[in-house]
Amino acid sequence: MDKFKIEIKWGLIFVGTILVWMILERAVGLHDEHIDKQQYLTTLFAIPAIVIYVLALKDKRKNYYAGHMTYGQGLLSGLIITVIVALFSAPAQWIISTLITPNYFNNVIEHSVETGYYETREAAKANFNLSNYMLQSIMGALIMGVLTSAVVAIFTRRKAVD
Repeated sequence: MDKFKIEIKWGLIFVGTILVWMILERAVGLHDEHIDKQQYLTTLFAIPAIVIYVLALKDKRKNYYAGHMTYGQGLLSGLIITVIVALFSAPAQWIISTLITPNYFNNVIEHSVETGYYETREAAKANFNLSNYMLQSIMGALIMGVLTSAVVAIFTRRKAVD
């Protein structure tokens, strides 16, 4: 467990950041009055997500690998963070959907029917619901985490100087 202490720390920081981001989205109205902009602005979360992975791999390089880290070591560290984030994604989604913004699904269902994105409420409800979002959050964490880890590991590797 001590071997993965840094990954656990950064995985939990990532999940905490997601929760704070959702609180901010709700506070500025992206889950109700400005829901039409939410799907576009939520993609900005990629910025803190990438920053967290960079900081995590730099932390691992400095404090575990004594300043030297291969691409493979960085990739493995990023993948471990990804698994931790994926494990906490469903509980985080539950917190978001029940505590932070309990009316989000009703709001997005109404908006998607009003704008014609879905023809019926039933079709919208089939997409916008807690179980579907939990699954999407896990899959999204895995896919984006693997991609982010692969790229960030390139930039955080350092060879040992002989």
